[in-house]
Amino acid sequence: MESPFDVLSVEPDADEEAIKEAYRETIKEVHPDHGGSAREFQLVRSAYEEIKDGGAEAVGEEDEDRSPAERAEAAASPREGEDPRREQRCRVEYLNYEVLDDRGWDLDEADLMETAADGGLDREDYGQFWVRPRESLLEAAERHGFAWPFACRGGACANCAIVVLEGDMRTRVDHVLPEEMLDEGFQLSCNGMPVTDELQVVYNVKSMPELEDLLLPPRPFEQAHDD
Repeated sequence: MESPFDVLSVEPDADEEAIKEAYRETIKEVHPDHGGSAREFQLVRSAYEEIKDGGAEAVGEEDEDRSPAERAEAAASPREGEDPRREQRCRVEYLNYEVLDDRGWDLDEADLMETAADGGLDREDYGQFWVRPRESLLEAAERHGFAWPFACRGGACANCAIVVLEGDMRTRVDHVLPEEMLDEGFQLSCNGMPVTDELQVVYNVKSMPELEDLLLPPRPFEQAHDD
């Protein structure tokens, strides 16, 4: 699987200026106005943001003098004893379930993500980001500034549920989704971790009829989280 550095064709030890220059050149090449696609454009932008954000999770005085690329690599490196299935980042392509009705799209469409990529959606509704090792899907979404729905964060409700279209996840705790729903692609984002290199998900599916009896009122949990 391509890492964010591969997407920009830059070495992991490149300095900040080299990364910026690589981003400027690559984003021009893939821009839809220059013969590229909206999907490629989103990928390049998310790769640059992932590299820039790499220093946020690295700790220790020794990190202060590292380049952004070096800090991103350190943040993504597995700890000793980590599950080998999560040694690398996972690239996630996401779509907001709420836009399907507005656009007349169906969850079962074979080319749903390709259609969404060309649909001119806001970044909150469609895009791509990377999930780091030891990170749940919800944690990664929040790290990128998105407010995906949740309530308990403990696998006891389906407020944070997603539908996985491609790829696979492992959920650390799930006390709520029955086996038949798991077989249909439902998973919990609050503690679900990708185990494949790439993942396609539809999030914010809590309004689906199948989940109606599995939801919790989010307000008390949101207040506790804010405190």
